[in-house]
Amino acid sequence: MKTDLIIIGSGPGGYRAAEYAAKQGLQVVVIEAEDAGGTCLNRGCIPTKTLCRSAEVIDTLKDAEALGLGGLQYSLDFARIMARQTEVVAGLRSGVEFLMSQPGITFVRGKASFTAPKTVVAAGEEYTAPNIIIATGARPKIPAAFLPANSSSASRTFLTSDELLRIDHLSARLCIIGAGVIGMEFASAFSSFGSEVTVVEYLKECLPALDSDVAARLRKAVARKGVTFFMQSAVTSVADGSVTFERKGKSQTIEADTVLVATGRTPNVEELNLEAAGVQYDAKGIVTDDNMQTNVEGVYAIGDVNARCMLAHAATMQGLHVVNRMVGRTDDIRLDIMPQAVFTNPEAASVGVSEDYCKNNNIDYRCGRALFRANGKALAMGEAEGLLKLLTDAGGRIIGCHVYGAHAADIVQTVSALMCRDTTVCQLKDMVHTHPTIGEILQDAALAM
Repeated sequence: MKTDLIIIGSGPGGYRAAEYAAKQGLQVVVIEAEDAGGTCLNRGCIPTKTLCRSAEVIDTLKDAEALGLGGLQYSLDFARIMARQTEVVAGLRSGVEFLMSQPGITFVRGKASFTAPKTVVAAGEEYTAPNIIIATGARPKIPAAFLPANSSSASRTFLTSDELLRIDHLSARLCIIGAGVIGMEFASAFSSFGSEVTVVEYLKECLPALDSDVAARLRKAVARKGVTFFMQSAVTSVADGSVTFERKGKSQTIEADTVLVATGRTPNVEELNLEAAGVQYDAKGIVTDDNMQTNVEGVYAIGDVNARCMLAHAATMQGLHVVNRMVGRTDDIRLDIMPQAVFTNPEAASVGVSEDYCKNNNIDYRCGRALFRANGKALAMGEAEGLLKLLTDAGGRIIGCHVYGAHAADIVQTVSALMCRDTTVCQLKDMVHTHPTIGEILQDAALAM
């Protein structure tokens, strides 16, 4: 079958690109080996956020007495929490499947494999197109040291995030290896559910992409919920029910009912037969230029599989940019300005450079700080925990924002929009902010500069 565009993978990058391309008049074939919607919908962003929401409600109930609502009681139904997650995912997946049935899109279920630079085979059929987008995503990365020789997934003594999202019981003791976004979100949520949570992390601080000052304060806030952290700790073995690690020259062992390995993700490239297409890739993913094109003209890679930025919205915008390039349309998509959020409680978010980055790279910068405890709306909400740091270059142009606290993601989205328009801190100071809102914290940081 000949078509205009083949997209391998129906995650946020794939299905949004397909929908947009079809609206531009292209005939699109989308090939999906698993569930429509990809990792984000089925095994990532959406299911974890339903868990985070349940945890947030629990935390609110625990603090209700401070709001004048004493004596409130609840019973935790973990099976119902997990069932709700499944319902939300199923509803959204059906929406993606509906999009894939629209005119101009042919949805194929099967594994895609290249047989030539512009030809793939899937479900026993051959498809050719002048343009191909690879959007196969990534999967949990498991360090080889954690696996016994010749081991299989059935013999593993730990879970990945995919498997923890399918767990049918609440573990009394949960040990999480890794304090990145996945590890921190699960730690926060399962601590709220009542698990005794321990996090073991090799690095000095959690969430390395976040400003270290903000990250440290967030970690301490999560620790106050009952999560125990062992930082700068190197895991040496994961056995049935225990995690052993080296910390400050001493060996320690944590006993746990469930162990989650959250040590990053690895791109899904192995079964694509990229050699037949001549597409270059390495352990980090498929190599692309700034337009997401591989070394083969007309073949692109977007999202987690190119490892440029492992975020769902990054995949989406990369895909739209690629389609625009195919149809000869220009756009103002700023792939260099990429907001990100961590839905712990309190949540955290960032966009642009951090103060650490500026110091380490000798960048002339200015930094404004504002505390949530000085914000009227935050105090009224009972959300006084939080810090915002706003950064500008020497000329006053906003170049970054890192924050933890209530509605951190919403605040950072505002900053992202300002950065896309090269806004200066002086211009931000003059913008009217609604009172009383959490968003005033952003203006407070600007006024402090």
